[in-house]
Amino acid sequence: MSDRGTRTWRRATAEDAVALRDLERIASQTGLAHVFGELPYPDDDVLARWALLLDDPDVTVEVVEDDQGMVVLAAHDGATLRHLAVRPDHWSAGLGREAFLRAEAAGARRLWVLEANERARRLYEAMGWTPSGDTQECPWTPHPTEVEYTAP
Repeated sequence: MSDRGTRTWRRATAEDAVALRDLERIASQTGLAHVFGELPYPDDDVLARWALLLDDPDVTVEVVEDDQGMVVLAAHDGATLRHLAVRPDHWSAGLGREAFLRAEAAGARRLWVLEANERARRLYEAMGWTPSGDTQECPWTPHPTEVEYTAP
């Protein structure tokens, strides 16, 4: 990725599972420290989840890389945006919006986001999505609340 105008997206493969986990970890630890605090990151569980997603033929996982590794990821299944993460040193570069639009173009019309993830919620609301009113408990300790968003 040489600049904001030149982004090459590719489909992730099973060999990318560790890099996907690592990108998700740094984005979560940076952006969600107020939720998860000093709790240890669930590396093994998140890696296992990525292995399952990458093996699921209904799930598309797309990434952009630079010379330092993975920069953005988007996982979607044609109905749901399952995961979106941007490496913190690339926040505010438009990658989250671009990933979101790619998932939306592929049919994503719903997603779940931590209630306390204000950064992500601002993006989804700026894209016209709204909370459906449904909530659920996040599977990761301390089990914060997730909010469902739906497309207009």
